[in-house]
Order: sequence, then structure tokens, then C-alpha cells
Amino acid sequence: MQAPMRKTRLWDLPIRLVHWSLVVLIPAMWWTAENGDLSTHMTLGYVILAIVLFRIIWGFVGSSNARFSQFLKGPGAVMAHLGGKAQKAYAGHNPAGGWSVLALLLLLATQLGLGLFALDEDNVGSLLTSMVSYDTARAMADLHEIGFNVILAFVVLHIGAVIYYSLVKKDRIVPPMITGSRDLPDDVEAPRIAPLWKAVVVLILTSAFAWWIAKGAPTSLEELNKKPEPTMEDFM
Repeated sequence: MQAPMRKTRLWDLPIRLVHWSLVVLIPAMWWTAENGDLSTHMTLGYVILAIVLFRIIWGFVGSSNARFSQFLKGPGAVMAHLGGKAQKAYAGHNPAGGWSVLALLLLLATQLGLGLFALDEDNVGSLLTSMVSYDTARAMADLHEIGFNVILAFVVLHIGAVIYYSLVKKDRIVPPMITGSRDLPDDVEAPRIAPLWKAVVVLILTSAFAWWIAKGAPTSLEELNKKPEPTMEDFM
């Protein structure tokens, strides 16, 4: 006998905004790079930096099902889920989906780090490129291009998984990411939703950090900490 179902508030607004922002911004990053619009490409990169940092922090202080401690399960749980042995409903990411979230965040963080120091073949770089050598900056540009292909493959795999869950397992996981709610068995504990003010505070902090990076503040700080070369007056 199937357990009674109830409509449950599943995904908070910050998680949904992060998800759909990346859906728009990742293709936009590809488009701007392919069309040589590096100014817009870098601006969007700083926006993604703020979003990725937000999601990482939200993984520690956000709603219960947004926290890494809740959805990162051991290999046994992942294999049981993939093998169809675990039939339980989840008030959030399933064990395989949880690790895919972490993988995407790590890929994006790595890609952002490479992009911040990369120098393209036209000698166009970001405000932080000057902090590394020319050879290092060019190597980072090459890795940055490879990194996007890896992210693209990951996105294709993710879309394939969504289609599989929707058509084969009859588990419509996209609508709840839009509405924030879905029907869950009555015996599944609803997630604790974090207050919106907490998300606003985190967003302000991560946006301020991304703005600081965008303004080249680390470079300015490095210059500030450099000791001036001694002059003859210093010995007189």
C-alpha cells in the first residue's frame, strides 16, 4: 500500500535561483568566448564566482537539504541507489545527485580559478593575470579551454540523467526546481528551510568578494606589500 502523499516545500528560493542562473550563464560564457567578447565573458565570470561561492557557503549554513552533510552519502548508498536497491524517497538530492552537485561546484571553481589568471593568444587577460608569469598564464588559458569542455560533457550527462529520471523512473525532478514544492510520502521528513535574510547576507558577502576580485584588489594588495627599492637617500 502506497504511503499517503503530501505537498512538501522542497527547494528554497536561493537554491532554485542558483540552479537556473547557471543554466543561463554557462551557455552565455560559451557564447561570449566563441564570439571573442572577452569583456562580457569576464564580467559573467565574476557573476558566476559570486554564485559558486554563495552555493558553497549555503552548503554549510543553508536549508537542511542544501547542506553537504545532508546529501553527500557514502559509496554504499550511491551504489544502492544506482542499482535500484534503494527505493526510498528523498527530501532533496539522492545519493548520486548529491555527488554530482559537488562535482559541478568543484569544476566551476577550478574553471573560475584558471580564468582569473589566464592569458589568451591575443595577450588579453584578467586583472589578476599579472600575478603569474607569461608561460603560466598561457598554460592556464589552455587548461581553461579544456576545463570548459569537461563542464560541457558534465552538463550533457546531467541532462541525460534528468531525461532518464523523467521518462524511465517517472520521477519528474524539474518541476520542483521551478515551483520549490513536490508531493512526498507523508513519512518523509520535510527539509528545514533557512530564512531568506540569511541568504541575503551570504549573497552580499560573496558579491562583495567577487567585486573585489573584479577590481584587481589582490594585485593592488600585492603592490602595496612590496617593499620599495632602496635609494641613495636611505643611506645618508
